[in-house]
Amino acid sequence: MTPEGRRAKDDETGIYVDLPGLVALRHAAAGIADMPSRPGRNFPGGGRASRLRGRGLDFEEIRHYQPGDDVRSIDWNVTARTGRPHVRIFSEERDRPALIVVDQRIAMFYGTRLMMKSVAAAEFAALAAWRLLASGDRVGGIVFDDTGMEDIRPHRSEASVIRFLSRIVKRNRMLRADTDVVSDPAMLDRALARAARLAGHDSLVIVVSDFDGASDATRETLTQLARRNGVICALVHDPSALHIPERGRLIAAEGKRRLTLDFADARLRQAVSQFSGARLQRILSWQEEFGLPVLPVSAGEPMLEQAARLFARGSGKARS
Repeated sequence: MTPEGRRAKDDETGIYVDLPGLVALRHAAAGIADMPSRPGRNFPGGGRASRLRGRGLDFEEIRHYQPGDDVRSIDWNVTARTGRPHVRIFSEERDRPALIVVDQRIAMFYGTRLMMKSVAAAEFAALAAWRLLASGDRVGGIVFDDTGMEDIRPHRSEASVIRFLSRIVKRNRMLRADTDVVSDPAMLDRALARAARLAGHDSLVIVVSDFDGASDATRETLTQLARRNGVICALVHDPSALHIPERGRLIAAEGKRRLTLDFADARLRQAVSQFSGARLQRILSWQEEFGLPVLPVSAGEPMLEQAARLFARGSGKARS
């Protein structure tokens, strides 16, 4: 059976994803709020208004004015021509192309608690895709690793979402701790450049990544993309980025090179914590500094719970 079709074994839970599992998230996604269309002060990490655009409006009809109608909707040309007040009626545009960019590079194959970052990214992307499809949006995506990328153009169909999820599963199951693949931080910028070409304008672009290798060029690409589209950065992180465990060892690998880090060394823990924490805070600061919405997505918490909380806060539906 192909990797993208097989069911994950019990000992693979949290390490790899499978297609049946990502498809099953469709039912779970039905119970969470829509993806936020205008994240502002309610949006996680945000006090500054973001550039994320909402849906447009479609013209439906012109009809007679009725008590309670907004006087700003009066069509004065038709009113003058007929001698009776008429209003223009609009409905919320339901067709918004959405593009989900999913990182499955070797740097994402890391986790100390519940799941790998690569799994967290896959599950978050699946929930977002199903929620967007249920909202009437066209959904597509880009999946990339250190060696290449694949894209699915936005369509409003279950089959298209499943094709997108199968690409995620394929790249996810290629990840190995003993891989000879060399990490390529530049793939993030290449994937974003591809997203900019596919998105055009008035799309929603969701980037699900740990943003390893993010640079000033990365930020500039995102801000340019946000000038014509809505952009959400889903920052995937492991809890160890904030709290390094006092015991245990970490094997850092790149290609055939291996480096063992012993966290019993307090000085080493402090150095790693400062480095990883600073990188995390730098990406989170994009919301305040550049108006780029950033969602912190943890690999140490069940995905459905945090997605429901993050989406609700972004749409202003969170409970106090």
